[in-house]
Amino acid sequence: MSLGERQITVDCDVLQADGGTRTASITGGCVALFLALQNHHDDHRAIRSHVAAVSLGILGGQVALDLDYKEDSGAEVDLNLVMTEDLDVIEIQGTAEEAPFSQDELNNMLDIGKVAINDIIEIQKSCLK
Repeated sequence: MSLGERQITVDCDVLQADGGTRTASITGGCVALFLALQNHHDDHRAIRSHVAAVSLGILGGQVALDLDYKEDSGAEVDLNLVMTEDLDVIEIQGTAEEAPFSQDELNNMLDIGKVAINDIIEIQKSCLK
């Protein structure tokens, strides 16, 4: 099954969220798209890959995952990571709030983020069975 030359827009409003509103929208939007296509076409072949996102930051010199509003507001670094189920990068958006961060700190955030995204995608898949 192929969608051909069509575009699907997924508009996701997060009604109750904390620091990771955008990443929750991306992760939930992927599930919503899979469900919509499954209900309409009874399969998922039109979608190439699951997608998930996480928010990370550095707090007190330590990497933190899924920051709440207070943590996000006080983080030394704020980073959003969006990846496919093959752990290919769709987007990395990060900002040093008060001072630059190192390549090692970035690599550490990416490593932690990849593990979290992999876990989230497994949960997405289990919800769609």
